[in-house]
Amino acid sequence: MLKEFKEFAMKGNVVDMAVGIIIGGAFGTIVKSMVGDVIMPPVGLALGGVDFSNMFALLKQGSEVAGPYASLADAQAAGAVTLNYGVFINNVISFIIVAFAVFMLVKSMNSAKKKEEAAPAAPTTKDCPQCLQTIPIKATRCGHCTSQIAA
Repeated sequence: MLKEFKEFAMKGNVVDMAVGIIIGGAFGTIVKSMVGDVIMPPVGLALGGVDFSNMFALLKQGSEVAGPYASLADAQAAGAVTLNYGVFINNVISFIIVAFAVFMLVKSMNSAKKKEEAAPAAPTTKDCPQCLQTIPIKATRCGHCTSQIAA
């Protein structure tokens, strides 16, 4: 059983998938930082200094401290029930960026595959000049009529 598991784990597909998951996690962290630290601050500034990560709707006051709350962290610390639509907006933008990056990757891979398929393959057969039967390109004698084939 241990030998079978080792063979399974060392197959190319399993290792490739593991590498993909690790790189995907790292890519997700980069995208989250790009959205939170690079994209959303200028968007918030353009909209009058709005911080999307602190946009929330109060559904129920906190039991420890009554509102109003200056930030989402203050509301959560007070035990308030909130609807965090600003965080949702950030996550939607992150998803769009990841989806676009994956789309571009798949598109470039498909493009490379089409170019590879479109390249004409070297011929593997030729016609015998005597009997016109198809023979391998490296043949020096026809297998049908046994005539000598010039190189």
